[in-house]
Amino acid sequence: MKFSIIIPALNEAQNIQGCLSALQPLRNDCELIVVDGGSTDGTPAIAEPLADQVISAPKGRARQMNAGARQATGEVLLFLHADTFLPDNAIQLIREQINRPAPWGRFDIRLSGDHFMLKVISQMMNWRSRLTGIATGDQAIFVTHEAFTAVGGYPDISLMEDIALCKALNKISPPLCLKAKVNSSGRRWLQFGLYKTILFMWSLRLRYFFGADPKTLARLYSGGHLWKP
Repeated sequence: MKFSIIIPALNEAQNIQGCLSALQPLRNDCELIVVDGGSTDGTPAIAEPLADQVISAPKGRARQMNAGARQATGEVLLFLHADTFLPDNAIQLIREQINRPAPWGRFDIRLSGDHFMLKVISQMMNWRSRLTGIATGDQAIFVTHEAFTAVGGYPDISLMEDIALCKALNKISPPLCLKAKVNSSGRRWLQFGLYKTILFMWSLRLRYFFGADPKTLARLYSGGHLWKP
């Protein structure tokens, strides 16, 4: 079973080398595809020697990840953020459990950092995901190429594309919720303020739930001085 790890990137010069370096031991089983959304900081040049493919796509995680999936040759697609690191046995765990019975899933998450609330937030994210069957992009969503194609891939929306994909995949089956943890940077949460970030992100989710236009949410997201959509 071959895997394709797809990494959307936009001005990730500070993170992309560390991300790809950590994935080098997996290259016997995985192809690494970086999809750049128009970086101006040299991200593609840094990624080139460490990836199997570095391609360009219109800015936007959904568009970039769909572009990567179109180029992917793996039976399983794994979507990974540039500031997130997989557990050591990630590929083995997916191989052992995928299609038994679910063709998709995600990992638990650990937000790195010293603030005690990062552990609380991580645990709440994991519990919420198990309860709802919805994963966030930083939980490293994985899915068979067949199932991804069957639901039409990521919808071409400006924000909340991970929620929309999970809702579509839930019509096939609930996700595999792997207890092994990816490590994702808590730096951005701390920069904006933990409690402000929690309230802000929940307000975006509620607006989306009640039918707000993802383009409007994306503008709010960018204007909130959080990480880029």
